[in-house]
Amino acid sequence: MQTSTYQALKINQNTQTSIQDVLVVEAALQININDEPYTVVMRTPDNDKALIRGFLFAEDIYKSDKTLIFEVVEEENEIPTIINVTISKEILGKGYLNKRTLLSVSSCGICGKKELKDINVEGEKLTQTTTFSSTILHEMFLKMNSFQHTFKNSGGSHAAALFNKNHEFLTVKEDIGRHNAVDKVIGDLLIKDYLKHAKYLLVSGRVSYEIVSKAFIAKIPIIVAVSACSSLAVDFAKEFGICLIGFTREQKMTIYSNPSFVEKTKSYV
Repeated sequence: MQTSTYQALKINQNTQTSIQDVLVVEAALQININDEPYTVVMRTPDNDKALIRGFLFAEDIYKSDKTLIFEVVEEENEIPTIINVTISKEILGKGYLNKRTLLSVSSCGICGKKELKDINVEGEKLTQTTTFSSTILHEMFLKMNSFQHTFKNSGGSHAAALFNKNHEFLTVKEDIGRHNAVDKVIGDLLIKDYLKHAKYLLVSGRVSYEIVSKAFIAKIPIIVAVSACSSLAVDFAKEFGICLIGFTREQKMTIYSNPSFVEKTKSYV
């Protein structure tokens, strides 16, 4: 259940009307690892396995290609509230040691991090292997938008979508949290053993450092956003070899890093 109906009072100038409004659901999910609480995330229910899979991958807790064992420990109104993941201690990544001690809210990608060094991301800079025309991005966003059913109903969710090098659609997920949506699409392709084909990450909102770091860990070289990019997101993208594009609307865009990815066409801005 990604949306729920609430009663509200709508005021328009001098008139007021009682309405039933559709809201995006925000609910807590406790993630246990080997029957011990690890963190609590605020998310939109649905695709919880993909969310957890992507989260564990980005946090350097589990990067094996073996199938994970998920168990719903508790649920409320058929919505999971606690899910346990069983991972052999021999293959637990070092990220497990950075155990989150605080609530990770839907708008925060660093909540619960203990030290500043915990936000660092290590790895070799991505190498450029493709170029693309800016005109293709509009078509890709139209494809993503066609799957944003929760947003169309509520106006309150974000979306993330992945495409391959031929601009072919791979997956899309929605969530109240931007980084949750990214975890969901990455997790979805991890479960399907298809992440290596993802080359474009499209996001419906702004881009902060945590989305860039998730893309880098997943080896996705191109991030395209509808909205703004933060200063740290741009710094990370430059360091990681990622082409970062913001304000992609109405045939316009702003390229913040590695513009050599984009072919200069008539529509290039």
